[in-house]
Amino acid sequence: MIRIAVCDSEKDERACLSELVKNQYAECEITEYASMQEYLAGEGGFDLVFLDMKLQFPGDGLELARKIRGNAGEKQPLIVFVTAYEKYVYDAFDVGAFQYLLKPVNEKRFAVVLERALGQIQSGLKNLRQSLVIQYAGASKAICLDSIYYVESQGHKVILHMKEGNLEYYAKIGALEKELCGQFFRIHKGYLVNFSFVDGYSKTAVILTNGEKLLISRYKYTEFVKEYLAFIARGQE
Repeated sequence: MIRIAVCDSEKDERACLSELVKNQYAECEITEYASMQEYLAGEGGFDLVFLDMKLQFPGDGLELARKIRGNAGEKQPLIVFVTAYEKYVYDAFDVGAFQYLLKPVNEKRFAVVLERALGQIQSGLKNLRQSLVIQYAGASKAICLDSIYYVESQGHKVILHMKEGNLEYYAKIGALEKELCGQFFRIHKGYLVNFSFVDGYSKTAVILTNGEKLLISRYKYTEFVKEYLAFIARGQE
């Protein structure tokens, strides 16, 4: 599911943008934020961010956009500025904005921009569904999903346990859980396992094809079995 963030200091403005999105594309998850701090405290992993220049103090939309672009471990969303301030248009494109819309929002123009953004996102998801793109050592790096046994949370970082060895970088396991939904499952707060490498399981552990045994939360067991069997069934279709 496509995940969208709406960031604006005014509650009514956030509600209006969310409604415009839902009217055009109901099959999405929308999260609203009033400030930069709220957004940064969230799990991230958004595909599209609608962002006003004016946010609740401290910080503003441009500063938040720079932080998003500077966060090497996070999925990089399309950013659409929706603001009353025309003078920041060049600054917006300096941080890689997808589009810049002025308030009051023209609904027809908004619909065109949203359609283009969704098209680009869906095309990217289709092309990259076999890979996880991360920011590592100052560059973008595509990791084949079929090379990752599991993801481990380690403080503010995650560790990708792979066939070729381990890779550690800054990211939130919660964001990866949402991004990799369908092929990976979070069996414990610290582990996200690749269904493709599950060799067996019990009510207390999941055994991987490389021989590793990972603890599974008792609260996750029933859901894990259901999702794993669904994954196996999809592979047999």
